[in-house]
Amino acid sequence: MRTHSIPFFAPTLLAAAALTACGNMPASPGRTVQIERTAYGIAHITASDYEGLAFGTAYAYAQDNVCQVADALVTARGERSRYFGANTPGVLGLRTMPNVQIDLFVRGHMDDAALAKARENQGPNAKAALKGYVAGYNRFLRDTPVGNLPGDCKGAAWVTPMTEGDLARVTENSMVLGGVGALADAILAAQPPGKTVGGVAPGALTPTLSQREREQVKEVLAEYSIGDRGALGGELGSNGWAFGRNATPDGAGVLLGNPHFPWVGNNRFWQMHLTIPGELDVMGATTGASPVVTIGFNRDVAWTHTVSTGKRFTLYELTLDPADPTTYIVDGQKKKMVSRVVSLPVPAGAPPVQSTQWLTDWGPVLVIPRAGLTWSAARAYAIKDANTLNARSVESWQRMAKAKSVAELRAAMGNQGIPWVNTIAADRAGNAMYADLSVVPDVSADMLKRCAPSPQAAALFNAAGLPVLNGSRSDCAWNRDSAAAMPGIAPDARMPVLVTPDWVQNSNDSFWLSNPSIAAYPAVSPMVGLVGTVQRLRTRSALMEIPARLSGTDGLPGNKMGVNEVRSVLFRDRNLAGMLVMDDLLAACRSSDASLNAQQREGCAVLAKWDRTSNAASAGAPLFREFWRKAKDLPNVWRVPFDPANPVTTPAGLKMSDATVSAAVLKALDEAVGIVKAAGYPADVTLGQAQYRDVRGTRVAIHGGDEFEGVLNKVESQGQATLTAGGYRINYGSSYIQAVTFDARGPVAYGLLTYGQGSSADSPHAYDQLPLFSKKEWVRLPYQREEVQAQRVGPAMVLPY
Repeated sequence: MRTHSIPFFAPTLLAAAALTACGNMPASPGRTVQIERTAYGIAHITASDYEGLAFGTAYAYAQDNVCQVADALVTARGERSRYFGANTPGVLGLRTMPNVQIDLFVRGHMDDAALAKARENQGPNAKAALKGYVAGYNRFLRDTPVGNLPGDCKGAAWVTPMTEGDLARVTENSMVLGGVGALADAILAAQPPGKTVGGVAPGALTPTLSQREREQVKEVLAEYSIGDRGALGGELGSNGWAFGRNATPDGAGVLLGNPHFPWVGNNRFWQMHLTIPGELDVMGATTGASPVVTIGFNRDVAWTHTVSTGKRFTLYELTLDPADPTTYIVDGQKKKMVSRVVSLPVPAGAPPVQSTQWLTDWGPVLVIPRAGLTWSAARAYAIKDANTLNARSVESWQRMAKAKSVAELRAAMGNQGIPWVNTIAADRAGNAMYADLSVVPDVSADMLKRCAPSPQAAALFNAAGLPVLNGSRSDCAWNRDSAAAMPGIAPDARMPVLVTPDWVQNSNDSFWLSNPSIAAYPAVSPMVGLVGTVQRLRTRSALMEIPARLSGTDGLPGNKMGVNEVRSVLFRDRNLAGMLVMDDLLAACRSSDASLNAQQREGCAVLAKWDRTSNAASAGAPLFREFWRKAKDLPNVWRVPFDPANPVTTPAGLKMSDATVSAAVLKALDEAVGIVKAAGYPADVTLGQAQYRDVRGTRVAIHGGDEFEGVLNKVESQGQATLTAGGYRINYGSSYIQAVTFDARGPVAYGLLTYGQGSSADSPHAYDQLPLFSKKEWVRLPYQREEVQAQRVGPAMVLPY
């Protein structure tokens, strides 16, 4: 596997523009920040304090992503309708909805006074960073005429300066994307009985959900990016592996970070290296408008994050006053809901655009009729979000950046600002750590039983992991442990943490199998995650690949997991679904050949030659994807059902001995061949022919597989139901990838940013790293000062602040 450390292009247009801007600045005897760029536009920022560091970070980030930042600010201000059209689709967190809904929710949810008060509790370094970030972004706008901005926002009236209040709103949107933000339209739709929004009619569920109802509820909640896989459902995913001294070649820790995030929008990663001499030296990546490295490494420790299964909110079932559905009862006492009318500015003479939102002591009222969550004369439902007003995250990541071991890293997260992710880490001494120290309501298993709502609502937890509590009792409020950083959330002492010299992993399932050979965790609330449940295929793939590597049975030399082995294993692109089912499918093809139609025979022939990987050169991989997309959810499809005692190897196989299952599976194969051909491809098309992106006139093949295929290197075409003409339009998945270990001098790090540093189509760094990803090549990340100087592209830029 090759690596890159030398620039392959001349100084970019952005660098030239930056230097021009610098040349127009008056000399300043005061504080300055230095911005340097190395290959692929990686930004190295050096300052004497946190304010200057953030100033330079914001300036450099705007050079690559100014339109993306400006768009996020429009969202945070609730002004999307004004600039982009009320009915035009926009993005809020992970959801796409009309801009008018985004604006109405944001204007109703944001409380600038409360956000400002929450910021008062931040430490001085965090406050300085936020101040500096706002100033740095605004300096970029002053230095860059709007007519010189990238094409995405060139000359746009919606590109305006940032305030600290704006930045707080952008952060708040990120904090609540797994809670109220995901349910924005459900909150807007909540109106008293007799009123409807958008023609939505109430639904009802039975007290004990049928299998059909369970699947329906899961599908509905998945549309909101919530459900049984945690507060963010299956939308955001990642692989995080850490290996300690017992598992590595030289005893130093090894870390793999492989977050799966959107390739467009404010959740894109951006690479940076932040240095305050003698104080801070951290490198990695962050998302959105952020002054801190969120996934990265320093001289002694490396870490990554994976979205955890923890719940970020609970619903409360309200018992209503029979005489007034806007009055609810708690401990026998009547409480009046508060109605809040939110309006959008409209041109003179235009009809008003407004929404009435209903608030309770438990939070805003919502409705999800297809999940049985309606507002009737007797009941309503409210949502309480633990990450609302979470202003602690910047300080958490600042502290983590200075940690010298996994123990210090764990302590750095003690303020409980990490909103919705696990942390996986390794240090130079050979310690590995898995920790879910995210924000979770302090609700125990006993409390879930004691505070169970109506049978219909209680069934939602078992059916789809949606926690609903009885809102008619004040003793069902979240527990307030004085050890918690914020009243109502579970303190870190009761969250799952494992530190070991062996290894840990997480691929977005719960803490349960972070290392199956290590004794189980003490009792942990099911609000954090479940045990004894079916695991994702990606989790199972990791739990097969890691032991095989460490036993020396995976075909690679030796039996240790070094930084090179980690990279090789990730990019093998083995398709676990194919490995689990193909033998049974091909056996059925042979035994049923006489009764197969022509398309089924063709499908069998193609898949018999498929190598069961999702490599770009793999012929038949698209056909298998379309087949498995249809077959995976067939009733009783697995030959070997799930066994909690064998969670890595089950479920498995196809139950082709069942005539009904066999007929359905072969029908799925027939339909899959039809889908591939209808898209204009032969049935044996290679993955790279159907999964690619054009980069500056060159077609770049993309390896990797979909979530349901169990490919560790996950890439997806979200919003695209099947293969169509033009291929898979990949817009999600492997993003910033890092593999890190340590030597006597510091970190030895390799990285990739699949979509590059620039988010605008005309950026020279838009998808400039995708060809490396396609060829499975990595960049040796320049961390040491002499490495940065040797690989610098163009002169350094110095900015006064």
